[in-house]
Amino acid sequence: MWITPEEVLLANALWVSERANPFFTLQRRKGHGRGGGITGLLVGTLDVVLDSSARVAPYRILHQTQDSQIYWSIACGSCRKEITEHWEWLEANLLQTLSIFENEEDITTFVKGKIQGIIAEENKSKESTEEEDSGKFREAELKMRKLFGMPDEEKLVNYYSCSYWKGRVPRQGWVYLSVNHLCFYSFLLGKEVTLVVQWTDVTQLEKNATLLFPESIRVTTRDTEHFFSMFLNINETFKLMEQLANIAMRQLLDNESFSADRTLPKPCKPHKNVSALKRDLDARAKNERYRATFRLTQDEKLDGHTDCTLWTPFSKMHVVGQMFVSNNYICFASKEEDLCQLIIPLREVSIVEKADSSSVLPSPLSISTKNKMTFLFANLKDRDFLVQRISDFLQRTPDKLWHDGKEQSDPPSPGFPSTSPPFSKESPPGWYYSSNLPTASQGLLSIFKRDAPEDLGPKATKEKMKEESWNIHFFEFGRGVCMYRTSKTRELVLKGIPESLRGELWMLFSGAQNEMATHPGYYAELVEQSMGRCTLATEEIERDLHRSMPEHHAFQNEIGIAALRRVLTAYACRNPNIGYCQAMNIVTSVLLLYCNEEQAFWLLVALCERMLPDYYNTRVVGALVDQGVFEELTRECLPLLYERMQELGVISTISLSWFLTLFLSVMPFESAVLVVDCFFYEGIKLIFQVSLAVLHANMEQLLACSDEGEAMTVLGRYLDNVVNKQTVSPPIPHLHALLTIGDEPPPEIDVFELIKASYEKFGSLRADVIEQMRFKQRLKVIQSLEDTAKRSVVRAIMTESAFSIEELEELFVLFKAKHIMSCYWGASTSAAERHDPSLPYLEQYRIDVGQFGQLFAALTPWGCGVHTPTIATRVFRLLDQNKDSLINFKEFVTGLSGMYHGDMTEKLKILFKLHLPPALCPEEAESALEATQFFTDDASPQADCIKGAEAGDGTGNGNTENKKEEKTQDYKYYLRMWAKEKEPKKETIKDLPKMNQEQFIEFCKTLYNMFSEDPCEQQLYHSIATVASLLLHIGEVGKKFSNHNGKKPENNLTSPSLEVPNLETEDESGSGNASGAQVSKAGEELMVPQLPSSDEEVKDDTSVSSYSVVSAGSLQCEDIADDTVLIGCGNQRRGSTLDADWSITFEQILASILTEPPLVDFFEKKVDIQVKMAACKAQRTVERQVSSSSEYELSLLSG
Repeated sequence: MWITPEEVLLANALWVSERANPFFTLQRRKGHGRGGGITGLLVGTLDVVLDSSARVAPYRILHQTQDSQIYWSIACGSCRKEITEHWEWLEANLLQTLSIFENEEDITTFVKGKIQGIIAEENKSKESTEEEDSGKFREAELKMRKLFGMPDEEKLVNYYSCSYWKGRVPRQGWVYLSVNHLCFYSFLLGKEVTLVVQWTDVTQLEKNATLLFPESIRVTTRDTEHFFSMFLNINETFKLMEQLANIAMRQLLDNESFSADRTLPKPCKPHKNVSALKRDLDARAKNERYRATFRLTQDEKLDGHTDCTLWTPFSKMHVVGQMFVSNNYICFASKEEDLCQLIIPLREVSIVEKADSSSVLPSPLSISTKNKMTFLFANLKDRDFLVQRISDFLQRTPDKLWHDGKEQSDPPSPGFPSTSPPFSKESPPGWYYSSNLPTASQGLLSIFKRDAPEDLGPKATKEKMKEESWNIHFFEFGRGVCMYRTSKTRELVLKGIPESLRGELWMLFSGAQNEMATHPGYYAELVEQSMGRCTLATEEIERDLHRSMPEHHAFQNEIGIAALRRVLTAYACRNPNIGYCQAMNIVTSVLLLYCNEEQAFWLLVALCERMLPDYYNTRVVGALVDQGVFEELTRECLPLLYERMQELGVISTISLSWFLTLFLSVMPFESAVLVVDCFFYEGIKLIFQVSLAVLHANMEQLLACSDEGEAMTVLGRYLDNVVNKQTVSPPIPHLHALLTIGDEPPPEIDVFELIKASYEKFGSLRADVIEQMRFKQRLKVIQSLEDTAKRSVVRAIMTESAFSIEELEELFVLFKAKHIMSCYWGASTSAAERHDPSLPYLEQYRIDVGQFGQLFAALTPWGCGVHTPTIATRVFRLLDQNKDSLINFKEFVTGLSGMYHGDMTEKLKILFKLHLPPALCPEEAESALEATQFFTDDASPQADCIKGAEAGDGTGNGNTENKKEEKTQDYKYYLRMWAKEKEPKKETIKDLPKMNQEQFIEFCKTLYNMFSEDPCEQQLYHSIATVASLLLHIGEVGKKFSNHNGKKPENNLTSPSLEVPNLETEDESGSGNASGAQVSKAGEELMVPQLPSSDEEVKDDTSVSSYSVVSAGSLQCEDIADDTVLIGCGNQRRGSTLDADWSITFEQILASILTEPPLVDFFEKKVDIQVKMAACKAQRTVERQVSSSSEYELSLLSG
């Protein structure tokens, strides 16, 4: 490639000149090519260690004038072909021009300008992200693609020098971290090491320090472990690896590919050796920490942060910390944890002004809000710039929003998935609910409170004291979103939030208040959209409505049930990826007791999407991850108990229900709600603290347990008796069975004491440590789920396939890898279209025709050389029963199973079908009634595996209507239908339609190509020539008999017009200029079940371009008539016609092939798919190694 001219002082050091002229020199790196000797080994080692581009670009062109000692490098190349093209261009375009110049400096200036112009022209078509990367980094990215055979779509994030431990020997080299792969390359004294690991294959990623591997990173996959050490900055490398592995796990979970952030501001100048993607990932990590710290929405992006001080009026002091500014918020966090935290939404800001500086208060900044609060920041380093940025964001903030229930206009658009319904433009901008929409406008507890607080005596007094404490706190620290949050706030939360303030403070601490304020009317819109809608989620919701706190009187009537229904269905409408999950009903019912419907909805959003990520999905991945974290914390904090609990297998059983329902399903309601109070303030670490405290309190009894049941009894009894003696609510019957031992009454445990003990013993837990543990467990959990899913898929189809379990598992890995690879590097359809989580796992991953073609070429026993893509396309059409241009794993295995394990008749039957509609051409497959009816009714062994698509024998709306009708049928009907589907239908070879002349030519063409690489090639060619000659005679004889079978249907009189579009026709209904589609349509309409199709002229592109490779010469047959064109295109085909009455049957083909032993042996020969699968796995490795092999191999590749 052309490179920006760089000065070279020692032109001949480590380089050999191969061509030269007065102005340019072409050089090759010493040791490159055949036999470099000791010099080549040393030079190669030096190139790798010093990260020289000569390793992947061993050729270069230098420019030099006669009297100058300075050379300029202007081009480099990875192979001789590439560099030769550049050399020839220089000789053809520049040599004559340069000879005119008299001044050598002018020559050099002209050459440099010309090369820079070429590079600038090439860069115009490149993406902007590439342009902002430095030249050094782009060179490294090119090197990665050359060394490892990666396509241009694979983006390098960063690369580091390190050692890879192969056995006990470290290999110094470079690790390249791309979006989808971890790659390593080393070349030391002739020993080359190439390693490529997909991030989706990583099961464990650890940074550890041992005597053998000091300061190393261990990367574990299902098959092996890799150790990397001697990093210059191991922490930066490990964090980047974590981010990339996390992205890969998210891809496995959601099937969404990585997309770069296009809104990221560009730097003033490219950072040296830092890519735009690395900056993007760094920004994402900062955004995630920022959002988690201040409980902000997922679309909030940090603009910047700076050190400062904040004047705190309650303590009369300046608190040192950091100010964070984003597009909608100004936040502050003290350096000393829990000293002070502040969140100021820009929608609340009224004035931002610079105060006068003084020695006591340098660079002060005053921010006033609409509720008359003023915040004073000082010690700001770049105050003017900061004020400008805040002013910019304020200008973008809408002037009016919903605030305190008053109507305000123009809210910003919700930053939610595209599935969210848009805000109705027909509705007035300031409405919450329509007049006919019943909603609970306050918490259900206040509606259904039966006893007045004054009747409860001391408890009511205690409750009033709590309320008064909070009112004093509000007066001192502020109320609402701009409240100062300090250690005193936590103390009040731990003492219990009064019921009258619970909903307000839950909204505040969770961040849900901000979301609700910025999206007015959104909940009401969702409710109207979801009302009356019938989906799988709504059916599950209806089933669980009456199981949600049935002991509470608020949910023993229609008001509470209807409110719960609306909130759950509205959320399922908002986030169909989650829809509805068990345990959501329990949590939501508690939220509704203290909040109105809209508040409960936004609290549910905060829980599902931010505070408990991935908890409430079909596989409860988040809960399983935290279950693993809990086990790890138990091992660290309670090592003796951990060993015993592992033996009993209790931890995994108990923790899931604790986490999913926040203890609401295992503790009495009055106690569990206090845990929820602390959870909304502290986050998930509170749940871990309380869980550890429960285990610690029961340690002695658990250590004495002999089995899992006894341990469960101990813990269940303990949790059932955690009481809240301060509650003012009437006692709610607790439906859990009270587990007692003998007649001894169970001891009561005060929930306040339990929470206090959790802080005293395990309060040192940190959120960032928990996140680190979550990452480690997420890798294990998702990969474990993937393995379980793979086994389920294999079990589902093992009885319908002749492949072994091990072979099916390997095939599934290859199939899924191809699907995931398309997510990496793009495909004709997006990943979201090809991945439907609502389907059974067997049908979730699907591939299109391009991906199938690649797998087919690698795995098929029927290699056809250049004709293989054509056969692959036809096999795909045959397997694609529902015509959605995608096939799932079951259909994929179906096709391979017949080719590998079918008998000779079965294999020939598949080949025969590949040359009839729908396999022959997609247009006919869509509308040719006879062919479509035959193939959808087909019950051959390979089609039996795809009955799922045949069961309804229709697509889209038809199936939906059928399902509605089927609901009226009883279960016996379904059993009969199921038994009928399972009955193998008997298909005879007589059921196959006849093959016309053009289809037969294509059939011969396929066989001819299949034999081209066989050891018995000559015998097979002779046999197929004999069989083809025989079948041509049979077809001619059959035509004579068919002509005497009576009058033909009228439609067949127009058969001469049904030729390939470029054939001339004389029929008045068509002409030589008719389009292919019209001709095809005419042919399809004329097909009748009783007679063979007169012609199949519309073929795939490959078939049309080469009419057939079966010629009279290749068949060695003198009986082929002169007017039958077997080979030809262009003018040769013009004017020639196909014999419309010629046809043969499958029985005739089978009988003819049976007369030739070489053909029989070929189709009865067993082929081991293991060899093909091993070659498929090694294919990419071979491609990568070739890129650094000998000059001879490189020339073969490039040539």
